[in-house]
Amino acid sequence: MNKETDGLEGVIAARTVISHADGEHGKIWVRGVPIDQVVTRGFEGAVALLWEGFVGQGLSGRGALCELGKGRALAFSRLAGWLPAAKNKQVTEALRVALAALPDDSTPSGIAGMLPVVIAALLRTEGGQEPLPPDPSLGTAEDFLRMWHGRAVEPSLIAALDRYLTTVIDNGLGSSAFAGRVIISTGASLAAAVTGAYAAFTGPLHGGAPSLALDMLDAIAASQDVDDWFDRRLAGGERLIGFGHRVFRRRDPRADILRAAVRELAPSNARLAFAQDVERRALAALKRRKPGRSIEANIEMDAAILLEAMGVPRHAFTPVFAMGRAPSWIAHALEQKRSGRMIRPTSLYVGELHSEI
Repeated sequence: MNKETDGLEGVIAARTVISHADGEHGKIWVRGVPIDQVVTRGFEGAVALLWEGFVGQGLSGRGALCELGKGRALAFSRLAGWLPAAKNKQVTEALRVALAALPDDSTPSGIAGMLPVVIAALLRTEGGQEPLPPDPSLGTAEDFLRMWHGRAVEPSLIAALDRYLTTVIDNGLGSSAFAGRVIISTGASLAAAVTGAYAAFTGPLHGGAPSLALDMLDAIAASQDVDDWFDRRLAGGERLIGFGHRVFRRRDPRADILRAAVRELAPSNARLAFAQDVERRALAALKRRKPGRSIEANIEMDAAILLEAMGVPRHAFTPVFAMGRAPSWIAHALEQKRSGRMIRPTSLYVGELHSEI
């Protein structure tokens, strides 16, 4: 098999106006707007930008806030329909149960608004507490934190989560967005497409990576010899979580945005200081072991450190990540649906052919 096309790398699978990731120069645009400028709009503003033309015309951040608030209220009214089936399941798996329970006629705001309600409810029930209803007048970040903690939280925490959700909203045609496109191209519902996108997202090579980055930092700290730890892992052919990306050959621009958010939220964050030293040593080890290859730090380490600083438990990292990414899955699916073309790639058979007996 040709390694250049193995995994569809380099194959154009969609024509899109949604986003573009320039891996050679380390840049991301969402609807033509650089990601650092998208972040200044806040999460609802980013959703409005992303959905423009797919979920109406002339969308605004205020309008998106209103619609997502309605979606959260609807999601809370449906908790009893799936919550018993998610009992004793971790948040990542339980969210899949909730998504599977979505009606086929679910709207974009109904789907995107469901995630913060579900995740907050699951985190509360883990602690033996009752889920709290949403406040549709609030932004997504603020309402999620309020529903989870059961009280109003510090503005700095709200700002940090809003920046996180906005930063990770889209970065091109990732595996999860492509999965959603494949599903909706068959004529399946938007709810089915987003459920499939989330299923793809939970894998450790995709949205499941941030919690593994903290596991790696813990292992490195326990080893007491950072350079030796990296040398042994690389000699064994292991992948370093938080380093390397199929698209970005230079540093992922989102990593710097999230690192700045960590510094604003927790200026004396010891984990960040340690991670920066680990990053420096890891890049040096990669350069020694893989000369000639451009491998940079990706978003996983900084995303994990920010989520940890916000108090999000590791087993909920992927669902919270998905909370930010869901509007993108919706936009990609609706764009694909508009094309009216079913995605049907061709495989290359490499097995034996036997004559009939």
